[in-house]
Amino acid sequence: MITMTPTKRLSLSDLPHLSTGKRTRLYRMMYKYGIGNGTLMVLPYDQGLEHGPRDFFPYPPSGDPDYICRLAIDLGFSAVAFQYGIAEKYLAKFAGKIPLILKLNGKTEIPSDAQALSPLNSRVEDAVRLGADAVGYTLYVGSPRQDDDFRQFMEVRAAAEAYGMPLIVWAYPRGEAVQAKGGRDSLWAVDYAARTAAELGADIVKVNFPKLAPPEERAKHPKPYNELEENDEQRIQRVVNSAVNTFVLLSGGEKGNDADVLNKVRLSMEAGAIGLIFGRNIWQRPYEEAARLVGQIQSIMRDYGRPEPEV
Repeated sequence: MITMTPTKRLSLSDLPHLSTGKRTRLYRMMYKYGIGNGTLMVLPYDQGLEHGPRDFFPYPPSGDPDYICRLAIDLGFSAVAFQYGIAEKYLAKFAGKIPLILKLNGKTEIPSDAQALSPLNSRVEDAVRLGADAVGYTLYVGSPRQDDDFRQFMEVRAAAEAYGMPLIVWAYPRGEAVQAKGGRDSLWAVDYAARTAAELGADIVKVNFPKLAPPEERAKHPKPYNELEENDEQRIQRVVNSAVNTFVLLSGGEKGNDADVLNKVRLSMEAGAIGLIFGRNIWQRPYEEAARLVGQIQSIMRDYGRPEPEV
């Protein structure tokens, strides 16, 4: 067993390197919207591009971005994450009522992920014009096109620094080499992705909850991951530790049962995550059911707040 030191939940006060612009925008999302206690709860809505309309079938009203905006406002989310077209066409009438995270890149699920690359379709300047409080970038760690991805990310990072725009990295292990070493949702892959995002300059890294791979897949992991048999709490703690001086958001993934969702929330917040990014787990449910689950999630998150930065 490799021991770990628990990570203290970061606050803005712990990150003096952040520029005034980034600090201001993060402060709005963390303290002026959502729960308002220094945590984040983000409602992502980029699945229409990434997965096509099929994700809206379980609850058809979710296909309407207007419904998603109202849901995020009514249920007290910290921000929504939209692609350019949805932000441009729907957010004007909700301006100032819900912070925007503009996703700068994206792809369809039609091509194979074997050579995954998420191309840019927007710029940081677009985010500024649209009044965004952060930008999002999907980084495919381990893809054969990783070199192109890193260069593309470098340009985004430079623009985000120039405009004082917080940069959130969706850090996703992808590609044939990842699959050959035990799978993209394994502890080894998610842990590597979290550290990669931190090394490259993310302000916030969004990762999926790491799973315990079956023995035959775990045997393919690089050492010492191939020998680890950690529980859920230990795995998520390891991932948060790896994202040094970087806020961590945990993804809800596909719609699951309430008990599993709430258990992930507790474990993630206990491990030091700044919050959750739950999309399909929320908007694939009827409104009343979604509201009930969000209330339960927020009740847990209220126990893990940090005070506002001192002045």
